[in-house]
Amino acid sequence: MTNKHGDFIWYELLTTDVDAAARFYGTVIGWQSRAMEEADNGYRLFAMGSTDIAGFMPVPAKAEGMRPGWLGYVGVDNVDEAAADIVQAGGAQHMPPTDIPGVGRFALLADPQGVPFYVMRGASEETSTSFSPNGIGHCQWNELSTSDPAAALAFYKARFGWEKGDAMPMGEMGDYQFINQGDQTIGAVMRHMPGGPPPMWNFYFGIADIDAAAQAVSGNGGSIHYGPAEVPGNIYIIVASDPQGALFGLVGPRKS
Repeated sequence: MTNKHGDFIWYELLTTDVDAAARFYGTVIGWQSRAMEEADNGYRLFAMGSTDIAGFMPVPAKAEGMRPGWLGYVGVDNVDEAAADIVQAGGAQHMPPTDIPGVGRFALLADPQGVPFYVMRGASEETSTSFSPNGIGHCQWNELSTSDPAAALAFYKARFGWEKGDAMPMGEMGDYQFINQGDQTIGAVMRHMPGGPPPMWNFYFGIADIDAAAQAVSGNGGSIHYGPAEVPGNIYIIVASDPQGALFGLVGPRKS
């Protein structure tokens, strides 16, 4: 794996209907989907052209009460050391370090505020571009909603080297705090909104036309919870959920 320690390297959708998810995201984002030949658990891949962006699979039967949703993978130099350090720092381990032959080693964990994420050391020597701030069909923004932004920032900084960037005041909600990985802004941390979705990572995927994407979400059984709303940079965002209830974001320009 050539990505730096602390890079987002992969995204994964857990869903109750993989066929419906393939159709929905294919229409909304333009992803192609295919089965992962090496997998025996129904794992499939989303791709943009020839580039694999994310995976999707059925919610595991043993994960009782788990809702459909998106999870992110953070690349690390050593999965076992990272997992042990996260648990030592007050996080939790939901799946121990595990090897996938030819793919890499990973573990499913949660930060001290209970937000789940994966760590992974990929087997490929290619650089992952699943996260690409300007890539259409790629994740362009990683947003953490949490019960304790200051504690979460300290946790992720110590584990992955992320630093505070600029911040936008949000009144009683506190700051919308940008996070930097090296010289790149990769997302932001904000306080969890009472009455909203549970604390979580939300991922914004790039699209070419925000209004066309909004129509595609609503016209194909999804729900728009926020937007299209303008954000700095003359671009717009949508926060939506797919027909199975998984929350996701979209970001892109307004063409009309």
